[in-house]
Amino acid sequence: MTSKGIAVVTGAAGGMGAHIARRLHSDGHRVLLTDIAVEAAERIAGELSPDGSTARAAELDVAHRDNFARILAECENVWGTPTILVNNAAITQAADLMTLGEDDFTRVQSTNVNSVFFGCQVIGAAMAAQGYGRIVNMASLAGQNGGTATGAHYATSKGGILTITKIFARELAARGVTVNSIAPGPHDLPIVKATVPPERLDAVIAGIPVGRLGDPSFVADMVALLTAENAHFVTGACWDVNGGLYVR
Repeated sequence: MTSKGIAVVTGAAGGMGAHIARRLHSDGHRVLLTDIAVEAAERIAGELSPDGSTARAAELDVAHRDNFARILAECENVWGTPTILVNNAAITQAADLMTLGEDDFTRVQSTNVNSVFFGCQVIGAAMAAQGYGRIVNMASLAGQNGGTATGAHYATSKGGILTITKIFARELAARGVTVNSIAPGPHDLPIVKATVPPERLDAVIAGIPVGRLGDPSFVADMVALLTAENAHFVTGACWDVNGGLYVR
């Protein structure tokens, strides 16, 4: 297995996903940037690889298993079986706990949880068949501490991702595939500023022990480390990056 692989990143059209895709590409991996907002993903892919030889974009609605099967087939047709999967796509939505409706709850679970489960199931199986793979699932501080600042449905979904990570880590470990999660706290990203009202953002930052928002480029560094070839001894783990908001 060479050190340079084939990466699939979900939710890669912007925010954390774009940082991760750029970092993996800079490390020499070929990167398939997937997102429901495919035009934005295409712009980033075009910046990274104008001829499409090392970066491409593809439309992906992560809520459905069949779509992951299609993406796997597309990737295999162009480059081969993925060696890296980053399950990053998610809906982040603020909502009042006691009036949260069924439709909104179900929509967030279907996107945030289905994406990780079926990504691990479909692409993880292909990785296991080739005897090598690295999967990183993007969880959240909200799924660890029961935080509901971004909505109880979001926190619930991120808690589910932590469990899914453990399940697939146990299932795939003996076949050369590691499965880990990263749980970020508030980071300096557009989604954080869009979710937290401007008048509350200063208070949120003041409540972080280190006194500042996280740097998404560091999370991308964490992904790069967890997906390295020599990362074979880390699986089923959750790496926290939350500025001291949750210490364990």
